[in-house]
Amino acid sequence: MLKIFFTTVLTASAAFGLQAQETMNLQQILSTVEARNPSLKMYDAEARAMTEEAKGAYSWMPPEAGAGMFMTPYDTRDIKAKPHMGEGMGFVMVTAQQMLPNRKKQSAEAAWMESRSTVETQKKNVVLNDLRYAAKKNYYEWIALAKKRAVLDEGSRLLDFMIKSAEIRYKNGLGKISAYYKAKAALANIDNMKLMLENDINLKRIALNTLMYRNSANPLEIDTTIAWKEFSSAMLDSNWLATHRSDIQVLQQSMEVNKLQRSAELAKLKPEFGIKYDHMFPLASQPAMFSLMGMVKIPLAGWSSKMNKAKAESLVWQNEALKNQQQMILNEAAGMANTAKTELESKRKQMRLYETQILPAMRKNFQTMQLGYEQNTEELFELFDAWEALNMTQLEYIDQLKTALQMQAELERILEIK
Repeated sequence: MLKIFFTTVLTASAAFGLQAQETMNLQQILSTVEARNPSLKMYDAEARAMTEEAKGAYSWMPPEAGAGMFMTPYDTRDIKAKPHMGEGMGFVMVTAQQMLPNRKKQSAEAAWMESRSTVETQKKNVVLNDLRYAAKKNYYEWIALAKKRAVLDEGSRLLDFMIKSAEIRYKNGLGKISAYYKAKAALANIDNMKLMLENDINLKRIALNTLMYRNSANPLEIDTTIAWKEFSSAMLDSNWLATHRSDIQVLQQSMEVNKLQRSAELAKLKPEFGIKYDHMFPLASQPAMFSLMGMVKIPLAGWSSKMNKAKAESLVWQNEALKNQQQMILNEAAGMANTAKTELESKRKQMRLYETQILPAMRKNFQTMQLGYEQNTEELFELFDAWEALNMTQLEYIDQLKTALQMQAELERILEIK
């Protein structure tokens, strides 16, 4: 029974450990950021608030009611009817008034209010694009750090081999000690670099957890598989950018909102009608009386329409400013996209040189030196120099890789590619 208990505990612990070491690829991280980051939910709430507000566009003005004395003399003796003096004077009046809304004005107001939520939706996409870029940047930097850690681990094994081999040879009088201390110092330096790399990896883990709105201390590992993307020339065209960049869509939607707001301002110049009903209860022997009146608001008069006309005109010029801003952003984005694509292509060509020529030659040189050292035809300092050159070249290649990945992330940000 005790054996079964311990087996169950160990199995559960292993399962928990596997779950704790969660490994996520880039797409999973981006999806989690989009689903959970609170800054995006903020824009959803703003858009919903504006949609809810628009529901009130078709409301009526509240009715007005009143009650009081009507045509009542100050001398209360004249209120009551008197013989040979008439029927008396005075009334108690109740009144009700209701303005009837102009349907076209309401529709224009509703269309404008509903359109404002589309601007918030596009603003959300702008923020989402920035969050994706931040996640990709940290993710790609983590990949580079992981690859550097692998290179350093390999370097530690090779240096440990050199040091132990040199100690054995020196004891047996078969080798010199000249490069021994250089190898020891290099091994300690690698240990120091590993500590720095682990700290940097922890910072990337914290950054990604924060972007995903998770506890920053949550365990997280990433899939270090690299996926290169190809960017066609059509993506660099201003027409493509105009339909795919959210900041351009924000400006476009803002212009549409301004047009609808202008229509709403002009609709305020349309007349509005109302009805007023009064009922008079006599205080004496007079008959009950009523009054029924129709009313109309005439905002077309010059002294009452200036503000609406001025607002409508200002919205025309606001759209002109937004249109010019849109063209400016498109021009800058097209230039930045072409520059980033050119730099990325150049960097990837450099990487191919490392992969096909430089690194294979450096690795072959080290392997030749290692074989010669094992056969006692080469000295330790020559083997150390070959390893040092290989190690430095590998780290340089990883730096080139990190730069290329950052350029790809930047180009995806400019083109707003998910």
